Amino acid sequence: MRNSINRTLLKQVMQALGAHVLGFGSIYFVGSATALLYGWRESTVDIDIALAPEPKGLFQAIEHIKRSLGVNIELASPDQFVPPLPGWQTRSHFIARIGPIDFYHYDLYTQALAKLSRGHARDLDDVQCMVQSGEVLPSELLRLFDQVRDEVVRYPGLDAERLRTRIVQWKPHV
Repeated sequence: MRNSINRTLLKQVMQALGAHVLGFGSIYFVGSATALLYGWRESTVDIDIALAPEPKGLFQAIEHIKRSLGVNIELASPDQFVPPLPGWQTRSHFIARIGPIDFYHYDLYTQALAKLSRGHARDLDDVQCMVQSGEVLPSELLRLFDQVRDEVVRYPGLDAERLRTRIVQWKPHV
């Protein structure tokens, strides 16, 4: 049984990863891990990460941390579900360097696009928080999406027109 993860436990995971990997790399937090660190959620059941580049020894470190801290860590990147938006790496917010790892929040615009494409209530709540915090501007999300609209064909589960309509029609609560 895995532990519920709060902000404190997530920071312990970051420290443990930094202490146990064998080489430099970058870890991008996605989804609820980002929401925890921004204070938009109190807890989550897993930590989703993307890697670029993968730190040497990361998977051995993850296995150790999963056992010792009782957490679930999974590879899950927004670009597995939607096209990555242009400039995503420069918009990925730096969190900290711990040991040889640089931690980032994966680009919030690409995260918002992935969450809107799924349309689950919790995902829409996260997008709401992104907009309310000023981290995501709906007009900029639409502009960025229009730049990758033709790439949606690479994601058979998505329909570009339907996704664009969802972006245009989605209205954050004020």
